[in-house]
Amino acid sequence: MFSWLNRDESRKKHPEVYATVVEGLKKIYRTKLLPLEEHYHFHDFHSPQLEEPDFDAKPMILLVGQYSTGKTTFIRYLLERDFPGIRIGPEPTTDRFIAVMGGDQEGVIPGNALVVDPKKQFRPLSKFGNAFLNRFQCSTVSSPVLDSITIVDTPGILSGEKQRVDRGYDFTGVLEWFAERVDRIILLFDAHKLDISDEFRRSIEALRGHDDKIRIILNKADMVDHQQLMRVYGALMWSLGKVLNTPEVARVYIGSFWDQPLRFDNNRKLFEAEEQDLFNDLQSLPRNAALRKLNDLIKRARLAKVNAYIISALRKEMPTVFGKDSKKKELIKSLAEIYASLQREHQISPGDFPDIKRMQEQLAHHDFLKFHPLKPRLLETVDRMLAEDIARLMAQIPHEETTVTQETANVKG
Repeated sequence: MFSWLNRDESRKKHPEVYATVVEGLKKIYRTKLLPLEEHYHFHDFHSPQLEEPDFDAKPMILLVGQYSTGKTTFIRYLLERDFPGIRIGPEPTTDRFIAVMGGDQEGVIPGNALVVDPKKQFRPLSKFGNAFLNRFQCSTVSSPVLDSITIVDTPGILSGEKQRVDRGYDFTGVLEWFAERVDRIILLFDAHKLDISDEFRRSIEALRGHDDKIRIILNKADMVDHQQLMRVYGALMWSLGKVLNTPEVARVYIGSFWDQPLRFDNNRKLFEAEEQDLFNDLQSLPRNAALRKLNDLIKRARLAKVNAYIISALRKEMPTVFGKDSKKKELIKSLAEIYASLQREHQISPGDFPDIKRMQEQLAHHDFLKFHPLKPRLLETVDRMLAEDIARLMAQIPHEETTVTQETANVKG
């Protein structure tokens, strides 16, 4: 009669052993977290379903900055060579997202072909449509640096009148998608161009929630002398304080990341020390890749639980026969009160809830009667996953890090 109890006991006595942390993450996501996501429409509101390549992908670095701040030149400096599709100039030259990946043959894979490749992690980007896919490509190049990382170059963010021109696709939406999956986000600033345009502000706001991944580079710092550099650094920190809205001071690396001689070389030692710090940080990415994926899965699980509470609370309040439309509008309007009620009832931190305005916009397009009531069993499975499976995978990480350290490629300038 109580055979299910025995099954659970035997599972506790013989916990599942995973060959690698990534294999373990794949299995617990598929069997324990995915059912909760599907049941409560998580993929419609927050993030597409994770596929195998999302777990297997090499660590990714995303470069973001206004045009002509040296993003593409920074990639060339890292690789110590050009890559297919490279265009560098003082005007906005990079008008597309370019994923620079390692490969035996050099070439360019266009966006439409890239999103149907089952071995690549870019398939969910097809939702952004043809206007984006025509502006997306993968450049494959043979480089020891790309054996262990992938670098994503982005279009230069516009300023002045140019930013009023519509790109034809959801630029900040694409940035959000990448921010969720990359291991490091590098914001580049030019020492001569510290103004933060409206589009750049929106782009930085799209990276919120991933503050731990953000690093900032004050590039072309050799173009100003020692005294001006101090003023520029102070102005940058002041501008960032207004946009990032975090009490912590962001880590800023100062330097000139290209292969030309320094114009003012008074700060040579400072630039060399900063460059070494940055490259040490990038070198650590392959070692910490499994830990980052684990951390992102925990974040996703917490959001999936909160989403389940919100969706089931809305379903519970819906009438079965009359007044459905008026009740739906009323519930969307009073979403802040529903958040507060769930926060008290389930002891959820306010920071775990999704953005209220965005949630209200998305809820307007859904039929609340198709939502499901709360299923405690699904939530218990995720709680058990966080308490037991994740803890076991955490114990495996130090051993894997040692193995990867011996194999990792050297990132150098």
